[in-house]
Amino acid sequence: MVLKLVCVSLVCLAVGMAIGSTNPEFKLRGDRFKPLTYEQMTPEQKAMAEHVLAGERGSLNGPYNVFLRSPEMGDLAQKWGAYMRYHSSIPHKLNEFAILITGRFWNSQYEWYAHHQYALKAGLSEAVIGDLAAGKRPAAMQPDEQIVYDFCHELLYTRQVSDAHFKAVVDRFGERGAVDLMGVMGYYHLVSMALNVDRYPLPEGAKPELGPLR
Repeated sequence: MVLKLVCVSLVCLAVGMAIGSTNPEFKLRGDRFKPLTYEQMTPEQKAMAEHVLAGERGSLNGPYNVFLRSPEMGDLAQKWGAYMRYHSSIPHKLNEFAILITGRFWNSQYEWYAHHQYALKAGLSEAVIGDLAAGKRPAAMQPDEQIVYDFCHELLYTRQVSDAHFKAVVDRFGERGAVDLMGVMGYYHLVSMALNVDRYPLPEGAKPELGPLR
């Protein structure tokens, strides 16, 4: 028991040092929700921060300063998000495309800023991303990109999915793929709401990439 307590203390100390460091990757930011310091955090908040930093993200950028206000919910949400982002049955490029489609729907500037770069690294073309940013149906989509776009766009803007678009997703990605697409969109709805309500700031020097949708 003593050894376990010592190990937990050392992990919490390491997380605290990471959050308080000058490395911006580990520094909490916010606007309406004042950035928390490690010293201000409750044990539940420290546990959530530890879980985020120990995971595949390795960063507290994004909605986590907001999620920390309800750490039990936030910890469940970040675990859901980690699964949907890194372990979905949808290929990574297409998963990032679905995230961008959702972020564009919400006009979520920071989500778009971050996932624009992730999508490019995953292989989504700048032409497709540019058209989406402009509020247009991308003109140069690959067949699998078109399947994802049609499903996500129709669901977001009509609250329904046609038989044809549902069948296209299931034929290409299976029923699990259809559910995983809904899952990643659902998580990034939550992220977009958190970022927009907070008015989460872009990094210094970065400019908003999205204008209002008509």
